[in-house]
Amino acid sequence: MSIGSLLTSVFGTSSDREIKKILPLVDEINEIYSTLNTKSIEQLRERTVELKQQIADARKVVEDNVENSTLGRDEQHKRIIKAEQEVLDEILPEAFAMVKDVCRRLAGQEWSIVGQKIRWEMIPYDVQLIGGIVLHQGMISEMKTGEGKTLVATLPVYLNALTGRGVHLVTVNDYLAQRDSEWMGRIYTELGLTVGCILNSMDSDERKEMYSRDITYGTNNEFGFDYLRDNMAIAAEDQVQHEYYYCIVDEVDNILIDEARTPLIISGPVSSSRHEKYDKLNPAIASLVRYQRENVTRILSELPDNLDDVKKPEELARKLYVASQGMPKNRRLRKLLEDSAYQRLMQQGEREFLLLTNSKTGQSMSQDEFFEDLFYFVEEKQHNITLTPYGEEKLASLLGIKVGELVVPDLAEEFVGIDEDAGLSDSEKEKQKIELDQKHSEISDRFHNISQLLRSYTLYEKDVEYVVQDGKVLIVDEFTGRILPGRRYSDGLHQAIEAKEKVKVEAETQTFATITIQNYFRMYDKLAGMTGTALTEAAEFEDIYKLGVIAIPTNEPCVRDDHEDQVYKTRREKYNAILDEIEEAYHRGQPVLVGTISVEVSETISRMLKRRGLPHNVLNAKQHQHEAAIVSRAGEKSAVTIATNMAGRGTDIKLGEGVKNAGGLYIIGTERHESRRIDLQLRGRSGRQGDPGASRFFLSLEDDLMRLFNSERIASIMDRMGIEEGQVITHSMVTRSIERAQKKVEGRNFSIRKHLLEYDDVMNQQREIIYDRRNYALKEENIKVEVFDILDEWVNDTVNAYTDPKTLPEEWDWDSLRLDLKTTLGIDISLQELSNAHESNVAQEIVKRARNYYERKEQFMGIEQLRYLEKFVTLRTIDEKWRDHLYSMDQLKEGINWRAYGQKDPLLEYKGEAYKAFVEIINEINKQTLRMCFRAQFGGPQQERQQLNRPQRFRMEHQDSTGLGLAAGASDQQREVQAMQSGDRPRKQAPVQVDDKIGRNDPCPCGSGKKYKKCHGANA
Repeated sequence: MSIGSLLTSVFGTSSDREIKKILPLVDEINEIYSTLNTKSIEQLRERTVELKQQIADARKVVEDNVENSTLGRDEQHKRIIKAEQEVLDEILPEAFAMVKDVCRRLAGQEWSIVGQKIRWEMIPYDVQLIGGIVLHQGMISEMKTGEGKTLVATLPVYLNALTGRGVHLVTVNDYLAQRDSEWMGRIYTELGLTVGCILNSMDSDERKEMYSRDITYGTNNEFGFDYLRDNMAIAAEDQVQHEYYYCIVDEVDNILIDEARTPLIISGPVSSSRHEKYDKLNPAIASLVRYQRENVTRILSELPDNLDDVKKPEELARKLYVASQGMPKNRRLRKLLEDSAYQRLMQQGEREFLLLTNSKTGQSMSQDEFFEDLFYFVEEKQHNITLTPYGEEKLASLLGIKVGELVVPDLAEEFVGIDEDAGLSDSEKEKQKIELDQKHSEISDRFHNISQLLRSYTLYEKDVEYVVQDGKVLIVDEFTGRILPGRRYSDGLHQAIEAKEKVKVEAETQTFATITIQNYFRMYDKLAGMTGTALTEAAEFEDIYKLGVIAIPTNEPCVRDDHEDQVYKTRREKYNAILDEIEEAYHRGQPVLVGTISVEVSETISRMLKRRGLPHNVLNAKQHQHEAAIVSRAGEKSAVTIATNMAGRGTDIKLGEGVKNAGGLYIIGTERHESRRIDLQLRGRSGRQGDPGASRFFLSLEDDLMRLFNSERIASIMDRMGIEEGQVITHSMVTRSIERAQKKVEGRNFSIRKHLLEYDDVMNQQREIIYDRRNYALKEENIKVEVFDILDEWVNDTVNAYTDPKTLPEEWDWDSLRLDLKTTLGIDISLQELSNAHESNVAQEIVKRARNYYERKEQFMGIEQLRYLEKFVTLRTIDEKWRDHLYSMDQLKEGINWRAYGQKDPLLEYKGEAYKAFVEIINEINKQTLRMCFRAQFGGPQQERQQLNRPQRFRMEHQDSTGLGLAAGASDQQREVQAMQSGDRPRKQAPVQVDDKIGRNDPCPCGSGKKYKKCHGANA
């Protein structure tokens, strides 16, 4: 027994210790609950009002104390929240008891939810009270499937809604949000609170009404996009959200972990696209991929079937490794690697590659020389593809261009050459630099498009990562197997896949507003979550969100039988074993839920079941319309259901008549997911509320997780045990080995998400400054003072730029100062007047003249009109410049990894560059605001309002931090080697976007005031 296990056996887990502290509260709740049956429902509602007032009184005392203090706004807010929490902790037992009592009163009643009648039969158990207390304390309740998480949330939601600040409950889809708000909403309304639900179909007025209620249900996308839209609103009355006080996230692991690489992005069409047409490049890339396949096939054909007579194993090892890097998913290669001798040979080839190409060990050849038989090589773990010189020559020939047009020039080196050319005049040097910059841009775009096309062919498989339906490429969620409607890979990848699949290639978009899931939810004063699987990610929840995880005990002991994994050498053997197992269960009347990780696998198993004549249902991305119906029948006698990953999550599988005697629901996993959490979720579909059940995973050495991370170790175990084809290995040692591989992947994914957050934290600080400034302009009636503050700051900076106290006034650049004042403020001060002002009073004189000019303008235009102009100008300028800044930051992120080649930390470089860019954008906002306020003519509120119509096109991106200076999964040492050796820069992993189409007659999102069809939509 390890020290950790020994301590746990003596002191219990951290969850056990927390629950022990909570148990006295549970007793107190039940004691109060036993006294409430004598009270009427009207008395309970009156008590709700009294509790609200008790909290309001405590808040008022603190507000009065801090109002005239020197405390900052944030500290004042923290003290008020703390005072409220103290009252909430005090009234918790009574509030929870009131909710429990209402559940008792509702027992036996029926009402309609999402069109279906339900009968209320739930009263919270003690373990559910514990879960509710944990949620109130701002932690995550891990509660197993079927333990009633939906009901648990009502306890802390009611309690915290008494503050009047609004409570948000986040679910994974619109259906669950509406279902839960109508189902649990009855509890809140019985106690005198209001409840609402945000749906995708709602307009701004409906959303505003829902947010004004005490409790609001909705999805993370709806809450996040409403936040972004609020910060693009052109009038305060257009904003829908209020405070970010308390939020409970249902299926918290799905939203805060799986979606954490999913920034919410509002975007619109770009004014012009610099990218070459993907469909023009596609034929050449398709040919290159075909030639690569032929090369790899030739290399593999030279390998013997029997290794006993091999005289030069090192040559064979090299060929095998080259083939694996050329086409890692080649079927012939996979077949060979079933033999552990070939696996050892390939490992020998990899060691030789690292030895020969590593500069630290005396590099004797480059990567290009090692892979001379390939057109490109694939780094599957890093998601990178690198063209070899051989590949560049072939591709240039296929495209009908010179090889040099595929090589991105080194701008810095070329610029130095131009500057040192004595035969060129300054104007000629500038002209050559502009031409070189344009050439660099064109080649970079072409190279980027080629890389994305190669990735689409080699790393993205149809019916695995995406499906093609009705002439459109639709992304499949890797965690749920559901189609993600409207989402698109960005960074050009989706267009590349569209070209590959020969469907219409859609247009590009640009970012208007963005925030990561992490930074959205970190805005709340108090955050909590619930799920069936959180402990495996406890470190990430604590590190990123400061959320502890408490495992809540089940109401009834779980009696599900979780069998050891069965490992086979090949997929074919594995599938045959799965079918045998399904057939046995079917004949004994036991329902089976088969979990797959892709559409392709689910359809393969379905075809095999049909050949055996076994009736079954398939639930994957192609049958998502029937999801609820299929899942609800999965527990019937002899039912066989094939589900892609966690499709159907959130819907209970109840056992049919006689199924308990047959052993309950049998879960069969066809492959281990890279996250243990997803495997646990699949297992958790069986054995709810003490029901019987069983689960088992069937694996093969050809599975992706095994192939990439663990197959060599397990293959050697199988060899030592003398496992023949068709035989299975079942051992706890193998299961533990697989779990170690999963932990490796989980650790890598955590690093990626954390890395993304470190970059977004830089943008988050800037976002808060911009949005605070924008909201001030939006909500203040009079921002003239703000305009004058900007004026003072700009004038001082401008005067300092053109004058120098260390030199004589005659040497100052009076002409440029005068020109800047004229173009920005519209005031013309003569050189005589400027030079007559004492050097220390130049700025004061300019400010005085500018203010006088502005006061005259106010008299001429009218106070009301000028106030509106100030507001319009400030909002429009901030939006325009912020959009430009986001575009610049996107470009910076894309290229920041180059800094690693110069032994610089890309994150530190990014922070420095981002700060400089932000200072510059603030200066530009100030200058343009002044220019437009001082010089603009007024066109009337209606005209200005039309020009500020917000864009309605959305996208959601999955950004991988390989685009932020980190090669996914690589160690620092590996990244250094890659940086030194690779001719290609690390590529960002697939971003994803969500689009709402703009109507041709809608206002153009660019803000021109024209119709979309007459502006940026003219060529759409």
